[in-house]
Amino acid sequence: MKRSEVNAYIKEAEGIFASYGFLLPEFASWSAEDFAANRESCAEIFDCKLGWDVTDFGSDDYLNCGLLLFTLRNGIANSAKYSKPYAEKIMLVKPGQVTPMHCHYRKQEDIINRGGGKLVFKLHSDDNGKPGSGKVSVAMDGRMLTVDSGSTIIVPPGCSLTLTPGVFHTFYAEIGGKPVVTGEVSSVNDDDNDNCFAEPRKRFPGLEEDVEPYRLLVADY
Repeated sequence: MKRSEVNAYIKEAEGIFASYGFLLPEFASWSAEDFAANRESCAEIFDCKLGWDVTDFGSDDYLNCGLLLFTLRNGIANSAKYSKPYAEKIMLVKPGQVTPMHCHYRKQEDIINRGGGKLVFKLHSDDNGKPGSGKVSVAMDGRMLTVDSGSTIIVPPGCSLTLTPGVFHTFYAEIGGKPVVTGEVSSVNDDDNDNCFAEPRKRFPGLEEDVEPYRLLVADY
């Protein structure tokens, strides 16, 4: 991805988040110089990878296969220093923009439609680290659902889906609808070790530095 594209997507997300009344912490608007000046006092931001994250999962086609995220809080598993057992993100999902099929080995997460269009999920059971054909059980706001692998579940604004470790899932905002401001509340997030993609994917994209960063990404830390 080009840095200029990343900059534009972040500026767009800032406007959309604000329009829904979702305010980001102060460091969301820090410059590289601000981070450098506060390096020692904000070690948690760096160590727990809080902040902006824009990825095309190595597709080179962000609008069809990509995701924009901001990690608000996180811990590190088995860490005495960063002992939070939970994480929270806010994301922007565009219509038809797919997050590729994947599951997590350890993380349990609620993915929440905070506003906009509808989220479309497709689910599969786990078959030794790849999507299976068995039944899948998930909870939608406390209501248990058991569906066949490959089934689609629609999550409208205000609703959420609970995904347990090993449940393969892909999602996107409904085609023809609005972008979705999407929340995630989960156990500790570890993007380096806890993502199992159905097909080879890069969690963090390579960047072509055609302009200066508008906001630093967690991949820049």
